Amino acid sequence: MPYVNIKITREGATPEQKARLIKGVSDLLYDVLGKDPALTFVVIDEVALEDWGVGGLPVEEHRRRRAGG
Repeated sequence: MPYVNIKITREGATPEQKARLIKGVSDLLYDVLGKDPALTFVVIDEVALEDWGVGGLPVEEHRRRRAGG
């Protein structure tokens, strides 16, 4: 029983996009490892931007620096 946890920032992933992620991950586990999609669990956690950090910075500040602002 594979369990996959996907964490994304809470920036408006649509239900359709989430469904594609769930199907894509399930299909990949089947293709690569032969795992039954009916026994594969995929959980998507959406995290607020203020709770996500990259390179020692809050993600919003990290993005501003990368964009040159």
